[in-house]
Amino acid sequence: MSREHAFALVPFGVAEPDAGLRLSGRIGRDGERLWVSYGLAGPLQRLAIPPLSTAPRRRDELWQATCMELFLALPNQEAYREFNLSPSGDWNVYQLDGYREGLRPDPAWSALPLRRRDPEPASAAAAAESEPTGTLELHLTTTLPPELAAAAELEAAVTAVLQEGDGSCSYWALRHPGEQADFHRRDGFALRL
Repeated sequence: MSREHAFALVPFGVAEPDAGLRLSGRIGRDGERLWVSYGLAGPLQRLAIPPLSTAPRRRDELWQATCMELFLALPNQEAYREFNLSPSGDWNVYQLDGYREGLRPDPAWSALPLRRRDPEPASAAAAAESEPTGTLELHLTTTLPPELAAAAELEAAVTAVLQEGDGSCSYWALRHPGEQADFHRRDGFALRL
């Protein structure tokens, strides 16, 4: 059975979402196949977005810059997985034994086929009249390892870190259940796949 959800992320600590930036997408699962698409829209020139790599690879600490993230867990299990997806095409998938414990690369993935679509260039007339805007898209379709693929349901959290040009970061999620931005909290795993 296929399950798909649309999502819209909100930044942590902001009563009213930023009128300029919007981060939304779709996530779904059909048995062993998982897909997620992010659409980052608005004045992208204010963000530090890494250029597309000619040789994307597995890398650590991608979350310290602009990075889309996905967390997956089996219901009633402490263990979970964390996906880090950089607009550069670099990626990582980690296994964790429990809340921020036992972080290690997940050997189930040796590559992640990320696809990126950059905004269409604005016409010269439109660019002269207003601040340039557009939508950056990041897409992933992957096969789940057997223990996740066999599950009747998965819990998921869709999140992102957006780095501004000045180096500051904002933290985006479906919900922010704590007093601090913390994507690892299980009460933030709001979707069921």
